[in-house]
Amino acid sequence: MITIVDFGSQTAHLIGRRLRQLGVSVEYVYPEDALSFVKQHKPSGIIFSGGPNDISYDASLSIDKKVLSLEIPILGICYGWQLIAHLLGGTVQHSKKEYGPEEIIFDKQPSIFALPEKTFSAIMSHGDTVTKLPKGFTPVGHTKQVEYAAVANEKLHIYGVQFHPEADHTEYGLELLKNFTRDVCREPLNPLALDPNAIIDEIRGVVGNKKVIYAVSGGVGSTVAAFLTGKAIGQNLIPVYVDSGLMRPETDKRVQYIFTKLIKANLIIIDARKRFLKALRGITDPEIKRKAIGKLYVDIFEGVAKKHKDATFLGQGTIYSDVIESKGSRHASHIKSHHNVGGLPKELTLQLLEPVRNYYKDEVRELGRLAGLPQDIVNQQPFPGPGFAVRVRGEVTEERLKQVKIADAIVVEEIKNAELYDNVFQSFAVMTGAFSTAVKGDGRVFAEVVAVRIIESNDVMTGQWSRVPHDVLATISSRIVNEVSHVSRVVYDITTKPPATMEWE
Repeated sequence: MITIVDFGSQTAHLIGRRLRQLGVSVEYVYPEDALSFVKQHKPSGIIFSGGPNDISYDASLSIDKKVLSLEIPILGICYGWQLIAHLLGGTVQHSKKEYGPEEIIFDKQPSIFALPEKTFSAIMSHGDTVTKLPKGFTPVGHTKQVEYAAVANEKLHIYGVQFHPEADHTEYGLELLKNFTRDVCREPLNPLALDPNAIIDEIRGVVGNKKVIYAVSGGVGSTVAAFLTGKAIGQNLIPVYVDSGLMRPETDKRVQYIFTKLIKANLIIIDARKRFLKALRGITDPEIKRKAIGKLYVDIFEGVAKKHKDATFLGQGTIYSDVIESKGSRHASHIKSHHNVGGLPKELTLQLLEPVRNYYKDEVRELGRLAGLPQDIVNQQPFPGPGFAVRVRGEVTEERLKQVKIADAIVVEEIKNAELYDNVFQSFAVMTGAFSTAVKGDGRVFAEVVAVRIIESNDVMTGQWSRVPHDVLATISSRIVNEVSHVSRVVYDITTKPPATMEWE
């Protein structure tokens, strides 16, 4: 078993997910509990995750130094490596920041660093840097900015990396974790397949003969979660689709198909378009916007519950990336509230049922396939729960919703025309709230700028902007400035995640 010490990294859970891929058992522990946990359970290895703190400013999020002398192999990642250096007498300074992909070059490749290439791309996300090594550590890899991007103390079996091997866009990251767990920690690798039947049995055990009001949006998360729940409890599933006016056109028809043809359930559709526009009136702050949407959703679902007195649970398609961005770990930094996580009121009277909460998007897709959902359902691009409300920067009005829906339809249509739809994770338009000058019909126009974001990702936690052919981008740009009213120009977002999130809000 490998113990992961969670210092609050956005990807701390992802480390365990990668080890799960390899077939390694994992237990999480918070740093303040680590020493007693490790002494009691005697893991074969320990991994220190990254975290949002800066050791150069505040080293209070620490760990008992005795953990480092238990003769158990340790891998420190990002903040975890900086903390090891700090505790053992090295120096950490706030300098040489790196965010996003960087090329790492290995001068030596001992032990866990015996990888197929000496130079490859790795995901960085740090403001602090180790500038002086502790005694006994040897540098083995560097980037253009950071001298000690990978280090080893072979005598103590302690290793440190400034990059994130758990990130999907770090080349050979999984191999590095395999080398650490298999070769250094001597963990047997027994890969476990995803098992939808186990989730179905778990749902059946939790819910029993009670009814579940299920919030469905037509997206992958809620569809898979509700599908598994339907298989578990049959007619006790009450799917509810709230037509907020914030979703893509035809979503209501897709939901009707899923929950009348694929799942035989008593689907409830509620027209709440006017209510959502009213709730969003005057709101420009994205956090307040998300929470207002979440509160209205829950109010509506509780209204449905009053008509179904025997309903005990509210089901949601929450996935793990939603949870961690909404600060789902004790030491994690809050990134943004997801309407189905951070937007829920504390006095919620229904019990939450979230069967895919601990899975990433690609795992949820695979669970859907294994459970019998059609490919076109599980392969659809994800769409945010708050819908177009978070793709309109600033206040959401009826006019701006019309603009973003037309722009979004153009992006999706042209990506499909270019046969790129199945090769990218998301493709969408954003009304930026920024304005610029344009010339239309020989007259000056000062109008809004539309951003286009097309991104490649597997698990949402990291992403790379897509190298879409220029002629496709040109067609998208031309159509948007001509077909969407009050638009001056189109820009293409070429920011990776990290540092950017998938959505603009």
